[in-house]
Amino acid sequence: MPEVSIITPCYNSSKFLEETISSVQNQTFTDWEWLITDDRSADNSVEIIQKINDPRIKLTIAKKNGGAGHARNISLKNATGRFITFLDADDFWEPEFLEEMIAFMKKENAEIAYSTYARCDENLEPKIEDFKADKVVTFDNLLKTCRLSLLSSMYDSKRVGVEFFPEGSKREDHVMWLNLLKKIPEGKPLPKTMAKYRMHPTSVSRKKQNIIKDQYLVYKDFMKFSTVKSLYYTANWAFNGFLKYSKIFN
Repeated sequence: MPEVSIITPCYNSSKFLEETISSVQNQTFTDWEWLITDDRSADNSVEIIQKINDPRIKLTIAKKNGGAGHARNISLKNATGRFITFLDADDFWEPEFLEEMIAFMKKENAEIAYSTYARCDENLEPKIEDFKADKVVTFDNLLKTCRLSLLSSMYDSKRVGVEFFPEGSKREDHVMWLNLLKKIPEGKPLPKTMAKYRMHPTSVSRKKQNIIKDQYLVYKDFMKFSTVKSLYYTANWAFNGFLKYSKIFN
């Protein structure tokens, strides 16, 4: 079995997919499997992946378009690695990402870890100040802001189990991390820039005003909080989200 399983949903990602593929194949740590689930792309994403001659890359084509959470869950069901990490089909890892993250987790005896990542435009040029991994993450502080970005985080499935994404929510990653943090005391930060996140003009994660209701449902429906408590954490999340994206470079 491989040491690490990389989970990727793919949907109409041909524009950046080859660059993402290169960032995985260029990893200095090589004992990995990459489970990509294509969510019924209408472009040539599948053809790009099928041309790769690498037995570590395992492509599944979803039977229906079910969204990123659904695609990730399909891959998670087939994952065999001890460490689970995520990479969307348009993002990018530095060559030492896997090596340094796994070494850090073993050294620190961490069940979950995350690194600093660069926030870039579509050409991977810096757009906003790096999102810094500078705080220990707990269930309580993760309620107020989601510090755990999928592309720069990793967890030890041997110790915490495999956690699936709730399907049908636009905030499925936040719910997944909260469910994991219910099981353990904390996640640990690696304060080094190990990944690059592409910020698209239409990025769902940046349009906070459009997903306030979805975030409220994270607390109300998935965490089973009261209405007042749910509104309190939604307000905190919105305020912290504004701060998170406020430092745009000129």
